Amino acid sequence: MKEGKSLKARALDLLARREYSRLELKRRLAPHAESEDEIDSLLAELSDRQWQSDERYAEAFIHSKSRSRGRLRLQQELAAKGVDESLVRANLPDRDTELANALAVLHKKFAAPPQDFQEKQKQIRFMLYRGFEMDIVQAALKEEWPQ
Repeated sequence: MKEGKSLKARALDLLARREYSRLELKRRLAPHAESEDEIDSLLAELSDRQWQSDERYAEAFIHSKSRSRGRLRLQQELAAKGVDESLVRANLPDRDTELANALAVLHKKFAAPPQDFQEKQKQIRFMLYRGFEMDIVQAALKEEWPQ
């Protein structure tokens, strides 16, 4: 093992500050470990003791980010962090909550209804970039600015 803190102490220091996915924690610890097996055994121990949990991480991440991002963006970000798709789907907001979030994002970003087709397309692109599905975007636009 390299000099300084033990690998377990580093992992616990990180987890004491916030939740990490297993993959994130593995990436953070990799420069300080002598082998991948050492990291894998530590991660298994942390998971067995419930000190690290991808389920808890997904729940916390979605709770903190779902007000400004849609389902698609949340799924993409969590997949990049190595969280299993079934854990992500189990914690995603329902359609009504996502519509309310989309309305809040739309209202915060755009103070007035679109004046022309190009402006409407700009609003749609922004909402799609945020990860909201097209049906949610259209429903939010229709509800916020009925025509």
